[in-house]
Amino acid sequence: MKILCVFLGGGIGSLLRYGIQELSRKPLADAAFPWGTFGVNVTGSFLIGLFYALSFRFPIPDEWRLFLTVGLCGGFTTFSTFSNEGLLLLRQGFYGIFFLYAAGSLAAGLLAVWAGHWAGSAFSGQ
Repeated sequence: MKILCVFLGGGIGSLLRYGIQELSRKPLADAAFPWGTFGVNVTGSFLIGLFYALSFRFPIPDEWRLFLTVGLCGGFTTFSTFSNEGLLLLRQGFYGIFFLYAAGSLAAGLLAVWAGHWAGSAFSGQ
């Protein structure tokens, strides 16, 4: 049952990511900042912080926790696409955009997971 929950959550997360990235896609040849990947990774970081904080406070079945965190957030966020887009920026000589993308993704992701955990803890009274 746990494997099925991760599988379903991952599929839903991946489809959501694909849809959001398609709505925001611009060719990297134009040196466009990869907003779609940046947005889903920061949003997913917030959500995973929120889901874990809430799961510490409220007893939810392991299957639901796995569905939301490993499945949904794991499928929604994407390190591989982030890495590929970073490489494309470097290959095209867009070093400044690459640095902003890499450093911004790390900083915003950490801030987002902290904010999600804070929000979940505040909501749950921790």
